[in-house]
Order: sequence, then C-alpha cells, then structure tokens
Amino acid sequence: MSKYDVAVIGGGMVGAAAAVGFAKQGRRVLLVEGKAPEPFFADQAMDIRVSAISEHSVEILNSLGAWQATSDMRVCPYRRLETWEHPECRTRFHSDELGMEQLGYIVENRLIQLGLWGEFEQFGNLTLRCPDTLESLEFGDETLVKLSSGESFAVDLVVGADGANSRVRDLAGIGITAWDYRQHCMLINVTTELPQQDITWQQFNPTGPRSFLPLSSLTADGQEVGQGSLVWYDTPKRIKQLCAMTPAQLRAEVLTHFPAELGEIEVLQYGSFPLTRRHAQSYIAQGCVLIGDSAHTINPLAGQGVNLGFKDVEALLEVTEGQDHLSASVLKRYERKRRPDNLLMQSGMDFFYKGFSNDFAPLKLVRNAALKIAENAGPLKTQVLKYALGLK
Repeated sequence: MSKYDVAVIGGGMVGAAAAVGFAKQGRRVLLVEGKAPEPFFADQAMDIRVSAISEHSVEILNSLGAWQATSDMRVCPYRRLETWEHPECRTRFHSDELGMEQLGYIVENRLIQLGLWGEFEQFGNLTLRCPDTLESLEFGDETLVKLSSGESFAVDLVVGADGANSRVRDLAGIGITAWDYRQHCMLINVTTELPQQDITWQQFNPTGPRSFLPLSSLTADGQEVGQGSLVWYDTPKRIKQLCAMTPAQLRAEVLTHFPAELGEIEVLQYGSFPLTRRHAQSYIAQGCVLIGDSAHTINPLAGQGVNLGFKDVEALLEVTEGQDHLSASVLKRYERKRRPDNLLMQSGMDFFYKGFSNDFAPLKLVRNAALKIAENAGPLKTQVLKYALGLK
C-alpha cells in the first residue's frame, strides 16, 4: 500500500493550491478530485462562476507558480468599486487611494484551477487521482484513505477541500453551524455596450443587491465588445421565474430592474444557486484539517469566498513549513490563525446584507446617510476598502 504525507480531498481552486504548496514543501502528496477542469480555448464562452481575486490572493498564487498561467488565459483587472442604495448617496473606491495599479481581478474559477493544475507536472512527489472520490476514512496512528475506485492509501494528514458539503468533514465527525438566507443568487453573463471594464458596482434593494462584475472583452466582427457578470439576489420563487425565461425575456427584466449604469446589454448565459452560511465547529479532528468552503461558506456579497480559502492555504502552509510531524498542536495554530478572520468576514458580510435587505424607512435614511459619510471618511474609508478586499 502506498504511503503519503498529505492527502488533499478536492482539487478545486483551494484544494489544488494546498496540494501544490505541500508538494513545494517536499512532502508526498495525494490529490483526489472527481472531475478535471475543462481545457481553455480563447474563443470559448465565459464561465458563469467567477471570483473577485484580491491582490493578496494574486501574491499567494504567484508564490505557487500559478498566476502567470492564469493571467495568460484571461482575467479582467478592475480599478474602481462603487456601492449605493439611493443614487445620491454613494461610496466610491479607487485603486489610487491605496497606491495600487488595480483593486483586484475578476477571473473565471476554472481558469484559476487550470493555472494551479498546470503546476502539478513540476512535482514528482504529487500524485493525482482523477476522476475519483473519497469513499471512507479509517482513523488510527495513520489514516487509511479509501477511494471509490477501490484504491487505498495510508496518510499522515487528510486535508478537506471538498466543498460546502464536505465528506471529509462528515467522516471526521465535525459539526457545522449553518442557516439558510432564504434567498437565491442568479448569475447572468452579458455583453455590454458601455465601456465599464475597470469598475465593479453594487446597488442595494429591499429584495437583495444587484451587482455588476466586469469580464474580459471579446472580439466580434473585428471589434472589442465588453462583457460583464450580473449578480441578482432575490427570493427563490423570483429567481426560479427568471431562470425559466428566454434570453430576450431576461434581458427585458434586467433592463427594468438594474440601475441605468448598466446600459444596453445582451444576455449570453445564466444560472443560479441558493445562499447558505456554514461554519465548521472545528477546523481539525482525527488527523483531518478543513480549508475553504469545507470549513466556511460566506455570503458572496463581496466575492471574498475564494480569497478566504487562499488565506487558509497560506496559513496552513506557514504553520506546517519545516515541521516533520503534522501534529494536532501544529494544526491548532492554523485554526487559531484563520477562525477569527473567517468569522469576522462572515459577520461583516451578513451585517451589510441584512442591514440593506429591507424597506424600513428610518433604517433606509440612516444607512444612506452612512454611505454618504463613508464617501468622505478618509483613512477610515481606506481601512474599510482593505478589509473588503481581503488585504492584510
């Protein structure tokens, strides 16, 4: 039976980053993933699932050797961010305020994953099992990892990077604190006539925020056409109605309900998912450690989910660097580093989400005044921006 130092279950963005990081430490790594990412072609349509990648996440991906390959495919840097409820009460942010070239990048999740997977061949000590899934774990001095294919491996540490419904978390007996926001989120890829590829904006409404994320331009008939990802929060019933529409019908609804800043659009593709919050009651148990969505999910209001996951990876690699034995005390240091930050970001996003998702007149007055004041808040505004972007 083969023996590994670390088995990473889940080869998405966060799991792949952890696998590469542990391989760079010289450890023998097993990565298990159910489905390989589709290859990239320059003329293929944009994916629905995208993330707002912070500059700190870019630094982490650079340290793993994966950012260059990702950016060589397609990414969309943005320099400005605006948020408002009433059009006259806006808070605006610009990269110049932080002395940065851009605030971050909007990137398709799959392309980040591909950039990381491209690093696997650099490491003879990294073994990929794909397509395959975790069947069971047997705990002892070493953990026996059994896969659906029938293969079994002995490992010192199991890393759960297998998403919000983590099997690693369940098998390790780790409970979660969770609730449903009773809302769904719809993602709509569009072409946009207005040149707005350097800005992401968000307008709050009683039924939920509506947002614009810039995407890489496409070339059509020899001309560049802007693209964007629209994010529409609403009741499950309303989102179900929208998803059942034709692209032409959905376009009419978008133009009716999104702010005028959007301008003329054409709908390309769309999909939806429910909003839930989960937080593991512990990040470690029985030789297993949780990272990314396996440990915590967050309201996607500011697109911080994957950035928190990459910070998990960074912290886990920091505490394990140079450690021959990946003991519970070492892993506890990881949990102490990450749990408070993840909880703070979860709570902060919930505060904004719940604070703006109602039509109570006195509260509307207060929150719009707060946005107006925040626009001229100087250093405080800069600190809020750093927090929103997941910067240290």
